[in-house]
Amino acid sequence: MHDVKFGLFLPTGDFAAAKRAALRAESEGFYSVSINDHFYTPMGPPQTPQLECFTTLTAIAAVTSRIRLTPSVTAISFRPPPLLAKITSTLDHVSNGRLVLGLGADWQQAEYEAHGYSYPSNAERLAQLAEVIQVLKAMWTQEEPTFHGQHFSIDRAYNHPRPVQQPGPPLMLGGSGSGLLKIAAREADILNIIPPIFNGKDFVNDPAMTVKFDMAELKRRIGMLHRYARDTGRDPQQIELGGMTLLSLSRDPKDPALGQTASSLGFPDLDTARRSPLLLMGTPDEVKRDLRARTEDTGITYHIVIPASAESHDLFVKEVMSEFVSH
Repeated sequence: MHDVKFGLFLPTGDFAAAKRAALRAESEGFYSVSINDHFYTPMGPPQTPQLECFTTLTAIAAVTSRIRLTPSVTAISFRPPPLLAKITSTLDHVSNGRLVLGLGADWQQAEYEAHGYSYPSNAERLAQLAEVIQVLKAMWTQEEPTFHGQHFSIDRAYNHPRPVQQPGPPLMLGGSGSGLLKIAAREADILNIIPPIFNGKDFVNDPAMTVKFDMAELKRRIGMLHRYARDTGRDPQQIELGGMTLLSLSRDPKDPALGQTASSLGFPDLDTARRSPLLLMGTPDEVKRDLRARTEDTGITYHIVIPASAESHDLFVKEVMSEFVSH
């Protein structure tokens, strides 16, 4: 099993805040920092400030020295694949080999339409994702990068300097639909498992899907990934499992804030919320116990966390994370 590690999801609308959070996360022993890849945030009105993903991570790479940079996750439609190959190669150099490239097939249709992008069907976007990966790998490794697919083609698309990491930065695919799982089974180093998106909302904004995606459903999706991997002749253990996790911690097991977090996400009660694979809730001792049990039960080792409050962040770092990683 892979080592347990933790990433921190950064503030997405204020660079000064994102920079402070990243520097603090590095000092606290986090493995990575992440930001999403959107023109405007899915977490509020479209007027809410939203930083550009790769510009932000490149700036953070320049002021940090150890922590990894993990876009969660790159929208493959927003940049032509050769440009994405050049951007990621450059970020890997700026960070001296600290990029973990998160990729996804995208989902926010209104964002596409507002910015003049066509929004293909799910099947077509997944087919594009598969080809984007081939373009990236060619430009990361080949002397004369060439690829001809149905959606994208390159011909001697020279890419110098290539990434510091060879044969390229680790690939983390985000999602859990069957089509994405099949691509992950062939290509991914890491799978960041989030609930499937069917109605234009991610799980934080879709209470019904959040509640439905319980531990049994998570394990079913992991089973699908492992089956697809074996079908391709690949050892499923080569694919590290990760996920986005909301943190809500308190020293008081009856803290009303815990129940409020559970209710806001659509859970009928705190106990049901605590059993969700998408949350870690309760006292530090309860969270440590739940985290150990989940690691053993699911094999998930890479947790990108979103603290619900400053107290949740502090308690997690000082009393939970320290039990799993050396500072």
